[in-house]
Amino acid sequence: MDLTLTGFHHLTAVSADAPYNHKFYTDTLGMRLVKKTVNQDDTSAYHLFYADGEGNPGTDITFFDWPVGKERRGNHTVSRTGLRVRDEAALGFWQERLKSLGVSHGEIVLRDNRPTLDLEDREGQRLSLVADGGQGPGVPWGKSPVPADMQVRGLGPITMSVPDLKGTDAVLKLLLNMREVRSFTDADQVTTHVYEMGEGGPAAELHVRVDPKAGPARPGAGGVHHVAFRVPTFEDYELWNARLKELGVPSSGPVDRYYFRSLYFREPNGVLFELATDAPGFSADEPQATLGERLSLPPFLEGQRAAIEAGLKPL
Repeated sequence: MDLTLTGFHHLTAVSADAPYNHKFYTDTLGMRLVKKTVNQDDTSAYHLFYADGEGNPGTDITFFDWPVGKERRGNHTVSRTGLRVRDEAALGFWQERLKSLGVSHGEIVLRDNRPTLDLEDREGQRLSLVADGGQGPGVPWGKSPVPADMQVRGLGPITMSVPDLKGTDAVLKLLLNMREVRSFTDADQVTTHVYEMGEGGPAAELHVRVDPKAGPARPGAGGVHHVAFRVPTFEDYELWNARLKELGVPSSGPVDRYYFRSLYFREPNGVLFELATDAPGFSADEPQATLGERLSLPPFLEGQRAAIEAGLKPL
């Protein structure tokens, strides 16, 4: 059986200012905070998940809150995160909204034949609003400050930057069963190769920008920590773990994050990939109606709640 990743599960980035981060992604971008928890490997740091109205897989951009300096941009990392909106009318709404709120943004352009609007948050997180024509997951949030038909619908495409394509291409095609479907060249004459998962479309496209002249990135606030791909079933998850072992790919081995199960490994250019299951989801420990309203801790951290809460900044 050919194992298939069905698209993006989530993307995790880095913020050094959790209160600002929370305000920007909920008030400015109108996304729903669906899980307020901590980094399970560093409980002094928040792990904040912003998603669609139901917290569906494929819709969440997440942040670790670490007191670090700003990212130095370059290769060997995810360099731009696409957030899908429905159509060009939504992009027009967003251009006016971002302008009125003083958010750094560009013009609406056609990139890879899709209307796209680039923007950055105050920490330099590079985002693009991409018209998806209604493709891919995304359910409006009733309490968003943004009208339902204008809301961010989910992730994709996501762009990573590398100096050399060869090793990354082999992993994407031969290990992860992605398909290279096209390429395009930008105004800087740099070529981006488009790889597709599952049924394809913007929610399932990884863009690999190949720039031999760029130096290495230095991790920091405004940068991306890792990108996660969707594994639809627990059975598939076990098969992916076996596949990594069989092919001799160093990995984390199975990790139970409580809201999903994970496998982590680095592709040849150093970008951290995660394979994550759709289930059990964010309703595992709180009702759908009140997702993200209190600090959620997986059972193995619940005994440390008082100490963890004491170490976190109020949002």
